[in-house]
Amino acid sequence: MRIGHVAMYVNDLEAEVDFFVKYFGAKASSKYSNFTSNFSNYWLTFDNNTELEIMQREGVIDQPKGTYRTGYHHIAITVMDRKEVDELTKRIADDGYQVVKGARMTGDKRYESVVLDPEGNEVEIIAEGTFDGI
Repeated sequence: MRIGHVAMYVNDLEAEVDFFVKYFGAKASSKYSNFTSNFSNYWLTFDNNTELEIMQREGVIDQPKGTYRTGYHHIAITVMDRKEVDELTKRIADDGYQVVKGARMTGDKRYESVVLDPEGNEVEIIAEGTFDGI
């Protein structure tokens, strides 16, 4: 078994899609819009065919994104190596996005950083091969 996809509602559909395409090489589908239900989405596909659905709908409640809460917390994207974690984190920071945690080795042996996407959602950037048990 595998996770089919992850989906999230956003306020600025285009900004979120652009973020994942620009920094993580996602391929975006054409925009789908259902005008009856005021729903729009894009499907983002990553190198290993993992999919992220970015959705927008009128009337969605924008809850505060506190660090410790139930439900969705972050998306983790694996890159080639530590150098790519460092370079991508710097590039994202240089473009004005917030780095929550700079690149480092975690207690569970993952070399990672954590950045915020345009709407404040956490995105972990993890180096391939730096973790145990998976």
